[in-house]
Amino acid sequence: MSKLISSVSPHFFGTRTTRRIMLDVIIALMPAAVASVIIFGWKSLLLMGVCVASCVVCEFLFEKLCRRENTVGDLSAVVTGLLLAFNLPVGLPVWQAVFGCVTAIIVVKQLFGGIGQNFANPAITARIVLMTAFSGTMTTWTIPVTRPDAVSSATPLAAAAKGMTNAMPDYLSLFLGNHGGCLGETCSLALLLGGGYLLIRRVISWHTPVIFVATVALLSLACGKDPLYQILSGGLLLGALFMATDYATTPDTPWGKVIFGCGCGLITVLIRFWGNLPEGVSFSILLMNILTPYINRLTRQKPLTGGAKT
Repeated sequence: MSKLISSVSPHFFGTRTTRRIMLDVIIALMPAAVASVIIFGWKSLLLMGVCVASCVVCEFLFEKLCRRENTVGDLSAVVTGLLLAFNLPVGLPVWQAVFGCVTAIIVVKQLFGGIGQNFANPAITARIVLMTAFSGTMTTWTIPVTRPDAVSSATPLAAAAKGMTNAMPDYLSLFLGNHGGCLGETCSLALLLGGGYLLIRRVISWHTPVIFVATVALLSLACGKDPLYQILSGGLLLGALFMATDYATTPDTPWGKVIFGCGCGLITVLIRFWGNLPEGVSFSILLMNILTPYINRLTRQKPLTGGAKT
């Protein structure tokens, strides 16, 4: 009896480590990173580097100060830095990007106990904080270097909302990312390549991304909007493939993932069509992150003898 060992969960072990999963996510983000440099120039590379370095330094220093086990090696801070950079306009001042990194790593992640214990996606939450604190610079879009003849630097969703038909790119430009927007959200082709890699590697499942995108498409059609334009515009694909699939902040059951995707799609459409903002992906994921514990409780299967009385 004295040799029995008691420990907290998880009690299932496998060959897939956090570092391996994060490395797969980084690989999947590389097509969008390369596309952002081609579309917006070298400044996008600088912003990505600053965000990644700031997130890693913040995590290292905080854990050092709190005498916690160092987790920089699991690469989760690198992923957070890349995702945050992908949610920023290329012209954002560097110090504001650093502020966002501090918010993501220290406030959202570390103060709640570190990786796996944060209640919301750090990159998404940091983006919303930056939009609230620095709305001017967060909504100033740079004309892509590949499109010098562009008549406006508005995002496709903003142009559509304002009726600026001459500034609305065609489907091919949307697919290839040749339009204004955040670093990692413009090139749909690159995002789909990365998402396909994650599905093949079984890092993510199809449930949330497919249901999220399908919900937006069906509701857009019902509201008389162009479904394909809504899918290829804004941060829908980036959010659905890379942030609505976060292990720590999204449901872990198949039906929970379906509910999560439906909720994200519904909130996104409500904000896009009837809100004051042209985009609603970030807010939808954050709001559904808050509901994740309840969705898990609702959809988790109970043991066969769970309801028996003794």
